[in-house]
Amino acid sequence: MTESLSPLLPAIYKPDEGTVINPLWYDYVPIIIFFAFVIGVGFMSKSKASSSDEFLTSGRSLPAWVTGLAFVSANLGAVEIMGMSANGAQYGLPTFHYFWVGAIPAMIFLGLVMMPFYYGSKVRSVPEFMFMRYGTAAHLVNALSFALAQLLIAGVNLYLLGAIVNALLGWPLWVALIVAAVIVLTYITVGGLAAAIYNEVLQFFVIVAALLPLTLIGLYKVGGWQGLTEKITAAVDANAMEGTAYADVSNQLHSWPGTLMSGFEHPAVSAAGIVFGLGFVLAFGYWTTNFVEVQRAMASDSIAAAQKTPLIGTFVKMFVPFIVIVPGMVAAVHVQEIRQLKQMVMQGQTVEAASAATNGVAYNDAILLLMRDVLPNGLLGMAITGLLASFMAGMAANISAFNTVFTVDIYERYINPTASDEKYLKIGRNATLTACIVAIFTALIASQYANLMDYLQQLFSMFNAPLFATFILGMFWKRATAAGGVWGLVGGTGAALVINVLNWTGIFSLPGQGIAFVAAGSAFVADIIITVIVSLVTAPKPEKELVGFCYAMTPKEHLRDPHLDSLPIWRRPVPIGIFAFVCVLLLNGFFH
Repeated sequence: MTESLSPLLPAIYKPDEGTVINPLWYDYVPIIIFFAFVIGVGFMSKSKASSSDEFLTSGRSLPAWVTGLAFVSANLGAVEIMGMSANGAQYGLPTFHYFWVGAIPAMIFLGLVMMPFYYGSKVRSVPEFMFMRYGTAAHLVNALSFALAQLLIAGVNLYLLGAIVNALLGWPLWVALIVAAVIVLTYITVGGLAAAIYNEVLQFFVIVAALLPLTLIGLYKVGGWQGLTEKITAAVDANAMEGTAYADVSNQLHSWPGTLMSGFEHPAVSAAGIVFGLGFVLAFGYWTTNFVEVQRAMASDSIAAAQKTPLIGTFVKMFVPFIVIVPGMVAAVHVQEIRQLKQMVMQGQTVEAASAATNGVAYNDAILLLMRDVLPNGLLGMAITGLLASFMAGMAANISAFNTVFTVDIYERYINPTASDEKYLKIGRNATLTACIVAIFTALIASQYANLMDYLQQLFSMFNAPLFATFILGMFWKRATAAGGVWGLVGGTGAALVINVLNWTGIFSLPGQGIAFVAAGSAFVADIIITVIVSLVTAPKPEKELVGFCYAMTPKEHLRDPHLDSLPIWRRPVPIGIFAFVCVLLLNGFFH
């Protein structure tokens, strides 16, 4: 989700020049152990996948701390690790907004407001909630588009995984793709969603164990935080062209107003774009309606646990920027290739021109080259394992979400609604196999795109933003109708498409991340307006059918855990959410 992710395959890798690093035999030990563990977890979870409900939803039996860590781990994929380190190298501290503005407030809202509806309504997927609230047309559009998106994004994660293995270890790309797909297929097919979630918890700790030493050693190499800021300041003084956003070093060393990242020159406009475009529309659209994330919370063993899943995740999310973005910032002043690339950009060259002039080096290479420069053999093996874990977690999350939506929202709803549970279990496993096979081919498709992350971000602005508008209206306005929901989705998507077409044709463009903010904001506003207008001239559903799906029609006891009063106050969702919000405000203030 960043314009610096081009190309996706590590640009500094040349097949005839060897690998980026030189692993020794003992660097393979943690990789082998990791693969053995994830497959073992799959077989250990087999007992939790004996029915279709257990296979697809884990039977709603998992504790909050497990689903909370899995909630974050499912998002620690290619974009998070590679993309945000690239953004850290290019933009600096404003990249923290993707976490502290563009994730945590939405996660708190999901936990406190939306999860009681999702969990209390007994739906098995987000599209199924759409069916209950808006009917067949909106449901079918949402289910088909989501299923397709998961296959494409699973391919992106799989391709990046194969590309990293290809660059770091020298394995042929097709071998890496097949090996990774087979491993993910094995543990999800055997253990279902429970295996995916438990492995995501394992993968989270592996990722932290890999990236934390990289961050600490990298900071040590540049003289700590003070040394890092001094080196960034010196680079700006020596290279930044006057009159550009790079000329003011505070644009890299302070998170607000974020003009370098947003592309808006006026500080107030930049801050407003970040808060509304990123922090509200894009973030709420992603975190509250993306079934890949919501599915983890739905696997919890109670309403309170479901609410606490994203809330527990917020505290982890506060920490992630320090092990993802900071290494990118270190690479920008410590790694020779990234330092040269950024010098040319600060001097006025485009990222593409600077990359071409530096033998194809891209910001996306920052974390790989930093690993090469600061980690000794042994720690290199752990770092490689961490990258493998992140990409496998992302792919597994996409696959497990796909098999649920395909089985529940497509096969059971429209193809064979009267089949036996055994048949649905078989379909779920077959969907997993199909998705892994298709992901290999969508990974090959992904390899043809030089700027795939920009493409994905444009898709998010066209689909996530209007979907959030449709959801939020349906949840809080009982007058929203089925026709309004469908036409709102179409109109919102069209509004974002217009903005993106204007950008593609060069008629209207912004540097940084501004286009995505504008497109998402346009989609949200258009969806709201169209849904309201169409709903006012069409018939709404009877009020009795809105119980559990519309706030005004749902008794409060339906949205409240019956055992909530027996929990100590520090284990209740509302106090946890308030504490998380205060913490993120303090972080934004401290790193302003």
